[in-house]
Amino acid sequence: MDKTYRDEFRRLFLLQHLPEPMTRADAHLQFFDNYIENTRLRLRSIRVPETKKWTWILQQRFAVGEDSAHWKVAEIYLNEIEYHTLETFEGNEIRKNRYFFEYEEKQIEMDVFLGGLWGLNLAKICFDTLEELQAFELPPFMVLEVTGENFFDGENLVGKTFADVQNEVARILEDRHSRDTVIKEIAKENE
Repeated sequence: MDKTYRDEFRRLFLLQHLPEPMTRADAHLQFFDNYIENTRLRLRSIRVPETKKWTWILQQRFAVGEDSAHWKVAEIYLNEIEYHTLETFEGNEIRKNRYFFEYEEKQIEMDVFLGGLWGLNLAKICFDTLEELQAFELPPFMVLEVTGENFFDGENLVGKTFADVQNEVARILEDRHSRDTVIKEIAKENE
């Protein structure tokens, strides 16, 4: 068994905005994720705005299976010299502010994207097991579940704009509507 990776069981959702009473002025972390092209690696910088303290991490992450609910993640924490040695890989960057919200004894990580992705807000909820993931009752402020939609994986968002996000959401909604229509027709035929 490989002890290098930790398992992450997660669900991913679109949000219209942060849940009340939160605002973008609330405490958050600033994330700078640089995806190293043609790899499963990202160089992550995290800044705490209040203290201006930085954390640097080299991560390898990948989905297990096709549903994108189960991920393997390995991390190496870097010092400043190590980070600057690797920063030549920067360029495929996504910036976002991360907020934390407690709901039903689970921490929700909410990312408000910056730059060309401004308008995209994603919420991630992590679980200890797949059973816990499947049993979780969704908060009412979630707009659309996008777990399993590879478009919303960080490396796939590089170079995208909010218009691209809107087009993808329209495609997802159309696919789900078409799928629901087919299921209803099959149910009628079997009555």
